[in-house]
This record gives sequence, C-alpha cells and structure tokens, in this order.
Amino acid sequence: CMSKTLITLVFAAIITRRARGFLLPKGTSFSLFGQRGKQPKTAVFMSSSTPSLSNPMDQFGLPTPLLLGSASFTRKLILKEMGVKYKIVVRPIDEKGIGDREKDEPSDLVLRLGTAKMNHLVNEIKAGRCDDDLPDASHKNYIVLTGDQVVTCNGKILEKPESVDEARSFVSAYGTHPPSTVGSCILTHLETGIQVSGVDTATIHFQSDIGAAASLIDDLLADDAPVLSCAGGLMVEHPLVKKYIVRIDGTEDSVMGLSKDLVLRLMEELAKKIAHR
Repeated sequence: CMSKTLITLVFAAIITRRARGFLLPKGTSFSLFGQRGKQPKTAVFMSSSTPSLSNPMDQFGLPTPLLLGSASFTRKLILKEMGVKYKIVVRPIDEKGIGDREKDEPSDLVLRLGTAKMNHLVNEIKAGRCDDDLPDASHKNYIVLTGDQVVTCNGKILEKPESVDEARSFVSAYGTHPPSTVGSCILTHLETGIQVSGVDTATIHFQSDIGAAASLIDDLLADDAPVLSCAGGLMVEHPLVKKYIVRIDGTEDSVMGLSKDLVLRLMEELAKKIAHR
C-alpha cells in the first residue's frame, strides 16, 4: 500500500535472494499481508535496487505475458521486480465459502483458495468471458497465476479485521506471538491444463511492547492506512509499524504476498512438465 501523493519505488534486482532471519536494514520496509484498497498518506519506501531486465519466463521458454489473476498491488510490484510481463485478468470468487478457518491447516487453506480462484478464472477464460481482457483472444497459449495468503498468530488464522477493536486485538498478541504469513502460488498452462502449486511462509518478529501501543491502530487510521483491508490489520512498510519490527524470518517478497523463489521454482517445474507432456 503506497502513498497517493509521494510514491518512491526503487525495484529490487535480486530475484532469488533468501533472507532467513535477517535484521531489517535501516530505511528498508516491507509490505505485510498483500494489501488492497486505500493507500496511506505517509510515503513508504521499498528496497533500493534496480529492476531485473530479464524476464524469467523467457528463460524457461514459457509464453508471455503472464495472466495475473490478482488485483493485489504488492503482487504486481513483485512481478515487476522480477521482470515478468503480465496482464491482469481477475474474476472474483466467494472466498468465505471455501475452507474451514477453524480446522484447516493454513497451507492447505491457501492452496484451496488459490486453486479455487484458478479454476474459476480458467473456466471464465475458456468460456470466452474474458476475451476483452486477454492480449490476444485468438489463442489460449498463456500461463495463469493465482494465489492466496493468510496470517497466522498463536495457532489461529487471522483474516482482515472486521472492526477497529478486532484490529487492536490482533496487534495486542504480536509482541508475544510473532505472526506468520502463509502464501500460495498456483500456475496453470491454459492450453494444456498442466498445473503446479506451492506454499511459502515467513514470520515477523515484533518488539514486545507493540501490544501495549494502544494508539497504534488509531494513528494508522488517521494516516488513511487500510487497517481493515489488511489481513492481520498491519502494514509492515508503514513507518509507524516498521519501528516495532525486530526481524523477519523469511523473505520480504513472501511477506508481501508472493515469494519470488517459489514463483521461479514453479515456473521451472511447469516448463519441464509442458516439455515432457
């Protein structure tokens, strides 16, 4: 989620960098939980490298552009950082009716949700109801990407808070129970129906006193931060939140909603399956 008035985006060039247990570099921030919607007043800054110029889909011999079945700003940003050319084609589904948030394992839930999004979108494309959104509707030689992400904390799956009070309740636990992001990625070759999928996880460690910061949610709301449209209720890249972060176990792109390393591994796997079909 970025500022409407001042957006400083300097894209990262390192596509496959792992950062297990790294300390946050001064001046670097991360986007927590794949936000959508209203953007905060305060400018937030991403990583400070230049974008990759090489499209990994060309490297693996996959057709481009990628059809991105997501409206998430952070997923679009990550694909741009990777040099992936994409076209957004979104057909929403009723996510609430899929899975059991009380019983399902988070990894199973995000795979079910991501796959449900994929199946619905593929059906819509094949039925010709997405022709106006396709770069070229005369063929179906495209790769489609969908995904989903949830936040877990203290053994519970956290979705977007339904109220300010619920957002405060979420945050109150983060100091003693570090939240984790669990994100899925599904790739499908539209022409053959070949599909691959995977899950990546990252954990965010906050200072213990974040739970006592009674005004944090109010301050975020005053800055137009989309607290109620972020799973878990927080934006890691926001300066008011960033100061409470100790470290992230995982990669920043995984926290943002789409693991670059997972995408690359799935692209390679898909390319091999297409070649050997």
